[in-house]
Amino acid sequence: MTDPRITTLAERPELVDRLWDMQDSWPEFSRHDPVGWLLYPRMVTELAPYVLVATDGDEVIGRGFSVPFAQHTKGRDGVLPPRGWDQVLLWAFSDLRRGIAPDTVSAIEISIAAGRQGEVLSGRMLSVMRENARARGFTEVVAPVRPSGKPAEPDTPIREYAYRTREDGLPYDPWLRVHVRAGGVIDSIAPFSMTITGTLPEWRAWTGLPFDTPGPVRAPGALTPVRCEPEQGYAVYVEPNVWVRHRL
Repeated sequence: MTDPRITTLAERPELVDRLWDMQDSWPEFSRHDPVGWLLYPRMVTELAPYVLVATDGDEVIGRGFSVPFAQHTKGRDGVLPPRGWDQVLLWAFSDLRRGIAPDTVSAIEISIAAGRQGEVLSGRMLSVMRENARARGFTEVVAPVRPSGKPAEPDTPIREYAYRTREDGLPYDPWLRVHVRAGGVIDSIAPFSMTITGTLPEWRAWTGLPFDTPGPVRAPGALTPVRCEPEQGYAVYVEPNVWVRHRL
């Protein structure tokens, strides 16, 4: 095992097709967020300088996505959106299309290959993401953080969970703790950061659960229960995230 190398996709474009070979820990249903489904391919082709790839030899063992956007512009005024992950992706590509100069970088994803987690690689990738933004002239990185320990407590309100701390004052959640140790500060809650709807057969395929009873369904990997509506033939998952600010 060699020391992992972290570069941007712009520096190593030959890895573009290898990004998706890596087995990660995202639950299957998360891959069906319509905003992400639409814009992930565009991040790779249009924002390659903000895409990170971690490799060990020829193996891709980590990936990180970020996007530049205008936070301090009319109608946004430096306030991080309650729609979180979905909204910042839409803002980034709207700004790109309209030629609006970005002033902030938002993290979108840092994922580590199954079997390589626990090697502090996620913290290293966060550090490189910060340095990449600083090198490009930005003074702040924000992140709609998906707390890694929250699936174990799907019924705990996100505001209660996000601000829970250990005796040393650091966040209780492991991924939030990595961000705070790196210099991040919890800013606010994004209560509907990602919204995923699907038919009952789709949710059964994504989770292996029956989805035949109305009301909340606790699905593996979900931060909050999925709302099942059998009479209507669909279920909907609204994921909360936690906004963290990193001053550079």
